[in-house]
Amino acid sequence: MNTLKVSGLDNVMFAETQLSLVDGEAGRLLLRGYDIEKLSGTLTYSEVLHLLWWGQRPTPREREALEQKLGQKRVEVFPRIAALPDGPESSMDFLRYALAAFEDTADDAWEQSLTLCAATAVASAVWLRRRHEMNPLPPDASAGHGEDVLRMIQGQKPDAARVQALESYLITVMDHGMNASTFTARVVASTGSDMVSAVVAGIGALKGPLHGGAPGPVLDMLAAVGEPDRARAWLEEELQAGRRIMGMGHRIYRVRDPRAAVLEKAIERLEQSGVKSPRLTLARAVEKAAAALLQERYPDRPLKANVEFYTAVLLDAIGLPAEFFSACFAIGRVAGWCAHVDEQRKFGRLVRPQSQYVGPQDLSLD
Repeated sequence: MNTLKVSGLDNVMFAETQLSLVDGEAGRLLLRGYDIEKLSGTLTYSEVLHLLWWGQRPTPREREALEQKLGQKRVEVFPRIAALPDGPESSMDFLRYALAAFEDTADDAWEQSLTLCAATAVASAVWLRRRHEMNPLPPDASAGHGEDVLRMIQGQKPDAARVQALESYLITVMDHGMNASTFTARVVASTGSDMVSAVVAGIGALKGPLHGGAPGPVLDMLAAVGEPDRARAWLEEELQAGRRIMGMGHRIYRVRDPRAAVLEKAIERLEQSGVKSPRLTLARAVEKAAAALLQERYPDRPLKANVEFYTAVLLDAIGLPAEFFSACFAIGRVAGWCAHVDEQRKFGRLVRPQSQYVGPQDLSLD
């Protein structure tokens, strides 16, 4: 029997892109040519959004105009989302359900993209408030995107340190090469379908535990370890039982995920501002022990901390619950999906790969 040699499309080049570069060997992530470590914590969400969509950093006037437009979009979409019945238990199912209600009517791709970015943020906040039996809060058009997300969730104006921390996270996950959800969105776009359909498909892919579902289990792992000096023993037991270590290893990176370093620094900045993370010391001890154990067990297979490891610690320090983590990922990544949909429409063609048939042939009905 023939065997399939391209399972998972490893190392198959699908498209040319100007949006992001993922260098797995060197451990680098570039957005529009800028290192993610230079963008996160330095620029605001709206500044990086402008950079990703238009290829250049905005002037102060352009940044202000984009923030105003995005704020207006949040206000516009809120009544429609708040009117939806409670629906699904899962945040990702609610996002898929809420965004699918928007028709793709905008002639301008960026107008539609702004609507979808706004709707993802608002729907996520509405879902979480309802889950905790609280009424949804309407957006504030004058607030920045990260600030308004926190305010709509927590019910009060957040401090600047928490806003910067959240926006650092949203920037860090905004785009990441041809990941599973981005590839899914581009495949849908390649058929000539609308942007709403492409983004909803991206949400469906992000929902999968192998793509966007691990930050919550990282917190479970840290809670189970409990104390830094218990890290190695606990991890040895997990590996002995054949279970995965959450937040360790990545399909592309052969070294530590650069986004893990960015988010670790964001937690440090948060602590320097006076907002203490109850899990940072423990997380560092677990990461160190896990990296050493995995190196011993799999010397030819680099397994280092990935973005999800410190995502859990950062979002927890901001005050966001674990059930919100996947939706928060979507709030950041939707900007990248929209950019890729537009790029696919302009430069791509219908995605139609081949498959290798490995089943029986010429069977008889006799």
